[in-house]
Amino acid sequence: MTRPDHPRHELAPLLASPVRLSIVAALAATDRAEFAFIRDLVEISDSALSRQATTLEEGGFLEIVKGYVGRRPRTWLALTEHGRAVYARHVAALRAIADTS
Repeated sequence: MTRPDHPRHELAPLLASPVRLSIVAALAATDRAEFAFIRDLVEISDSALSRQATTLEEGGFLEIVKGYVGRRPRTWLALTEHGRAVYARHVAALRAIADTS
C-alpha cells in the first residue's frame, strides 16, 4: 500500500481549472480587485468570470462584494483567509511536483 506522501495530495481540486487558478493567483497579489480588472487580466467574459467567481465563493475561496463608486455599481473580489491558505498549499504542491526528479 502506498502512503499519501506525494505532493499531488495537496492539490486543491477546485483549482484544477486554469481559469479558476488564474483568478485566485491574480487575487493573491492584492487585498481585493474590481471585477472588470480581473476579467480583463484573465481574459474571459463577464459571464465566465461571474460563474467561476460564484463557484470559488461557494467553495469558500473568495468573497464577492457589491457596492457603488459614485452612482455606478461595482463588484469587488477578494480571497478569504481559507482561499489564500489553500492557494499557497496548491502552489507549493505544484512546485514540489515540478521539482521531483
